[in-house]
Amino acid sequence: MVELSKENFEQEVLKADGLVMVDFWSQQCEPCKELFPSVHKMAERNAGKAKFCSLDITNNKKMAISQKILGLPTIIFYKNGQMVAVFSKDISIDDVEAKFYELLAY
Repeated sequence: MVELSKENFEQEVLKADGLVMVDFWSQQCEPCKELFPSVHKMAERNAGKAKFCSLDITNNKKMAISQKILGLPTIIFYKNGQMVAVFSKDISIDDVEAKFYELLAY
């Protein structure tokens, strides 16, 4: 997974071609830490089909605000730089994966 920061977010996500999944999380977020292994497994299973990224908002609060992150954990899909799907708070990895495959089909 690509580790994002304010320095590389635009290039890696907003200017990227194709599908990008971004996991917004924080070290202080227990649900984020519970979800993290499932997100990484999904990224490993689907390597090469899309770009998988994570952004620890602890030192990137302005970036999170600019993406309208209102709660954690949040997973956002971007396609060709446009936000196309958002999952927040009570996230089911099965729902995320289903949306991922749906977005790949387009």
